[in-house]
Amino acid sequence: MNAPSQPITIELNPSARRFWDRVRGRMTAPRAAADPSGVADLLLLLPDLTVLLLRLLRDQRVPLARKAVAVAGVAYVLSPLDLMPALLLGPVGLVDDLMVVAACLSGIVNKVHPDVVRAHWSGQGDALEAIERVTAWVEEHVVGGVRALWGGLCRR
Repeated sequence: MNAPSQPITIELNPSARRFWDRVRGRMTAPRAAADPSGVADLLLLLPDLTVLLLRLLRDQRVPLARKAVAVAGVAYVLSPLDLMPALLLGPVGLVDDLMVVAACLSGIVNKVHPDVVRAHWSGQGDALEAIERVTAWVEEHVVGGVRALWGGLCRR
């Protein structure tokens, strides 16, 4: 009879942990998996999602048209010209970068096998869940806010 398998936790030497994991750990308090993500948590995914786009560019299994979408996403993140400049708005200025990267990744995920995306993910948790969290937040808070604003303006 086999005993129920227990998850194995491996503690890494602090110097061996990735720099961004250390930063993320200092900036966010642990939360339950069922708790919704706040914008700060989602902004911490931006570097990992951008690296994912860069890695998908080099993968032969990604169609050329999807690579063009990835190039556009990376170019937007690296461009000093944004709809919401981070230099002026601070972390809030990264929200538009996050929206663009999430939209690009959503388009790629729909045309590429999920295992290809997961193979290039270096962030915490599952890549597809991270992309879904960001796109759900954008849909709820940004698109929903624009719809509510537009509906309010049209009633006047």
